[in-house]
Amino acid sequence: MKSFSKILAVIFCFALNPLKAQTLTQTVRGKVVDQVTKAPMPGATVMILNTDPLIGATTDLDGDFKIPQVPVGSHTLSVTFIGYKDIILPNVLVNSGKEVVLSIAVEEEFGKMDEVVIVATEKDRTVNDMVTVSGRTFSVEETRKFAAAVNDPGRMAQSFSGVVSTDDGNNNISIRGNSPNGLLWRMEGIDIPNPNHFVNPGSSGGGISILSSQLLANSDFITGAFPAEYGNAMSGVFDLSLRKGNNEQREFTFQAGFLGTDIAAEGPIAKNYKGSYLINYRYSTLSIISKLGVPLGDFITDFQDLSLTIFLPAGKKSSFTVFGFGGLSDQSKDAEKDSLNWTTEFDRYSSQYFSNSGAVGVKHSYMINQNNFLQNTILASGHAIGDKMNRLDEEYSDQEWSYENFSNSKITFNSVLNTKLSSRLNFRSGIYLNQLYYNLRENEYDQELDQMETHINSKGSTQSIQAFTQLNFKATERLTFNVGMHYLQLLLNNSNSIEPRLSASFELDEKQRLSLGYGLHSQVQPLGTYFAEFEENGQITKPNEKLGLSKSHHFVMGYDRQLNPFLRMKIEGYYQHLYNIPIKLGADQTYSIINQQWSFMTDPLVNEGFGKNYGAEFTLEQFTHKNLYFLLSASLYNSLYKTQENKWRNTLYNGNANLTFTAGKEYPLEKNRFLGFNIRSIYGGGLRTTPVNLEESIEKNETVYEEEMAFENKKPAYFRTDLRVSLKWNRPKSTSTLALDVQNVTNHQNIFGTYFEPAKGEVETVYQTPLIPLISYRIEF
Repeated sequence: MKSFSKILAVIFCFALNPLKAQTLTQTVRGKVVDQVTKAPMPGATVMILNTDPLIGATTDLDGDFKIPQVPVGSHTLSVTFIGYKDIILPNVLVNSGKEVVLSIAVEEEFGKMDEVVIVATEKDRTVNDMVTVSGRTFSVEETRKFAAAVNDPGRMAQSFSGVVSTDDGNNNISIRGNSPNGLLWRMEGIDIPNPNHFVNPGSSGGGISILSSQLLANSDFITGAFPAEYGNAMSGVFDLSLRKGNNEQREFTFQAGFLGTDIAAEGPIAKNYKGSYLINYRYSTLSIISKLGVPLGDFITDFQDLSLTIFLPAGKKSSFTVFGFGGLSDQSKDAEKDSLNWTTEFDRYSSQYFSNSGAVGVKHSYMINQNNFLQNTILASGHAIGDKMNRLDEEYSDQEWSYENFSNSKITFNSVLNTKLSSRLNFRSGIYLNQLYYNLRENEYDQELDQMETHINSKGSTQSIQAFTQLNFKATERLTFNVGMHYLQLLLNNSNSIEPRLSASFELDEKQRLSLGYGLHSQVQPLGTYFAEFEENGQITKPNEKLGLSKSHHFVMGYDRQLNPFLRMKIEGYYQHLYNIPIKLGADQTYSIINQQWSFMTDPLVNEGFGKNYGAEFTLEQFTHKNLYFLLSASLYNSLYKTQENKWRNTLYNGNANLTFTAGKEYPLEKNRFLGFNIRSIYGGGLRTTPVNLEESIEKNETVYEEEMAFENKKPAYFRTDLRVSLKWNRPKSTSTLALDVQNVTNHQNIFGTYFEPAKGEVETVYQTPLIPLISYRIEF
């Protein structure tokens, strides 16, 4: 497209056009707290290294510090406090548009190593101190600058080892060969519903994230053998943390682009009060992109969302946080009322689709004493997904074809106690109580019976209970154990699971670390599956109402090595044994819920299936140094499943290999301007597919697959390269960024799948996202 070269020309011309250089500064401030109890650390020293003269500050009685007039640019901070491990925070980005407000947690030490401490980034440790294996921290900057991440945690995570995208059109990810539906989303320590727009029933991803990067602080992403506090998940966890708004001065962010317009505001609630607010609103109509000539389908697509966090201190030891998000998204399409223009069966159909989701919670944090920290949260959440589809007959009359309306809501209460028993021993325990409400309906036209059939029609409520306890024990200066237990019970049918968790970390020296992890994990089935209706001998039954939990044993072994202060290598091997998996009954059946991508299975199922995932992962990562970062991730894996057929088959997600290279470089042009280039390139083995039975498809006038050959075909290798070019410039009291994201810059045609096209009587191939340019402008002030 010619528009790419024009946009790039604008960026480069602006970059080369000289601006008046001046020395710009900004304030860096924040709070230093104990990692376990969140108690403030008065008297801690915070210094900005490599400044002349050296600048810094000491925390006050509340653990707060402030360093004014810090020059704009990237800085390294050191935090020291007697009796605690020294912390080094490199790459703290200081812009003129907003103050830098940090929350720094320090870990108590019980002994001093004699070896030299190597400088490390905060990415070397997860936000959750009890994550030992298969976990990493990601920052807001990554969601912003990674090519094609578009401020979306799901798309950003595709750069990490063991993570594979299942579809360019959404942010569903398969972790270590598992179904995307095995992912848990958590915010501020409590489970939340799927936080995405354009969601399919029963899925954990969607078209684009509802959550604004404006609200996110450093957060954790975990890919296996997670600690005892995480439950009802089989593959991975996004554990999201929110930042507090600036409680001293009002700040604003405005961003406009093809994906929408964002407006964010933050500031103090009242004078001489340390409370703050932070709120972000976004509105978008994706149809704008299609008008520029980018093929996005025949739907009119719109979405909007709101997210917020309000921090309310209530004395020295207590605080309340109100947080939440809400998103509305819809797509509509009218049928083509002229058969001469019908080239596919799809042209006959009209559709009205919506997907709405939201959550609002109140968290109370209370420091009982210097050794105990209690957090109670109540969250009300819900989502509603609906789709009504009609088909035009030969007389152009509307025929009802399918109807779905799935509504779920939940009230969740959790209470978590953190206790520091000693400098060696930390204890965390908690309980989650969930009140679930559901209203589920699914109707579909049956061509053989020539009538609408009801598959799901249920309304009611049920409950689930989760409880956990875990212990972090530093046996020596080098050896750490995490031991825990999780309990999950669904009161709908009293299915339950007691799950032991164990991990250990051993530092061979100041540069090398070995880790081991084991966990038993379980998950409730997608709720609609339990209420599937089945008619037998004139009686309507719900054969899946007693389905048990899916379960999985996770084993992980890892090795980390710090090659230099900015370069890290990591190797992990894993094995997962899945069992109690819902499958169809019968020795000739190949269906397993492992391969279910969306919607609800309405056929009778039994918990007699198995699965296994095993593989090895390699990561080589350079944290930003001299304005350059890169991340090389490689995975070799196998993902198999078995039904009563007693034959191991490939799962849908068994691509066998994946290689991702993500990198970026920022070039200072003047004192206050930076030109950035970011690239991500993915090469992966194609996912699996089942061949179409052409003869039966022609006979039935719909797609019929060769089920006896389930997932025996493999799609061609997947290849995609994304590019981001950005120009950032600082002015007094403002920072602006102009960026161009080009997704699939080579316009490579990756195959999504095949289906039978009734209008042509042949098998058609569907391709994934073509080249898409996304331009955006952002200003902070």
